[in-house]
Amino acid sequence: MLNSYFRFYFNLSGVVDLGVFEDIFNFITSGSIGGLPPIVVMILPFVIGLIVGYLVHKMLKIAIIAGIILVVVAYFGFFGLSLGALKDLADKYGPIAVQYGTLIIGILPLGIGFIVGLVIGFILS
Repeated sequence: MLNSYFRFYFNLSGVVDLGVFEDIFNFITSGSIGGLPPIVVMILPFVIGLIVGYLVHKMLKIAIIAGIILVVVAYFGFFGLSLGALKDLADKYGPIAVQYGTLIIGILPLGIGFIVGLVIGFILS
């Protein structure tokens, strides 16, 4: 009895999965979103993510060097660097950064394409 239940469940879930994949494929290949084909709307964030990932990887080297220089200059006293000033900057610009991050990731399929492109662009650069 139990074996037949599992066999029915797995057969039913396989049918449901194929139906879902067929619906997704039909959505991607037909229709339009704002006059553009859906595949273009899905590829655009991926390509932007690739570009941003590449640029982040290249700029990260410069940011690390600049951070090391800033710490050395602050250590010798040429530049005042206090935790209070850093906390004020985080309080001022932190919510704005979170808001923009939420905006970018807010639309789930497009956000996933952007994040995948970002990771691939970061790794391949």
